[in-house]
Amino acid sequence: MPRSVFAGSISSPKIDFAIDMGNPFLNRTVDGFIKIGAVGACKVVAEETFDCLKRGSVSKKKAEDALKKMCKEGAYWGTVAGVYVGLEYGMERIRGRRDWKNAMLGGALTGAIISAASNNHKDKVIRDAITGGAVATAAEFLNYLT
Repeated sequence: MPRSVFAGSISSPKIDFAIDMGNPFLNRTVDGFIKIGAVGACKVVAEETFDCLKRGSVSKKKAEDALKKMCKEGAYWGTVAGVYVGLEYGMERIRGRRDWKNAMLGGALTGAIISAASNNHKDKVIRDAITGGAVATAAEFLNYLT
C-alpha cells in the first residue's frame, strides 16, 4: 500500500546585526537594549492594531498616543534587558564561569535595581529581586533544553 509522508520545517527569519562599541560589556548591553526594546515596541503595535480593528477606526490622536506608548515601552523593556545582560556578563567575568548562577544573580540584581529605581518599598524590591532571579534562572534552564 502506498504511503505518503509530509516533511517540512518552519523557521523564522534570523535578523542579526553587530554593534561594536569597543568593549564587550557595552556591546552586549546595547545589543540587549536594542533587541528587547524592539520586542516591547512590537508588543505595543500588536495591542494598538487590535484596538483599532476592534473599534473600526483610526484617529490621528490615537496614532500619536500609540507612537508615544511604543517609545515608552521600548525604552523600558530595553533598559531592563540592557541592565540584565550587562549584569549577567559582569557576573560571568567576576566568577570566571558561565553557568546558571550568573543568570540567577543577574536577574535578582536587575529586579532589585529596576524596582528600587521605580521608588518601590523595601518589600516590593525584595519580591522583585526574587522574581527576577527566578525568571532568569528558569530561562537559562530552558535554554539548556534547546
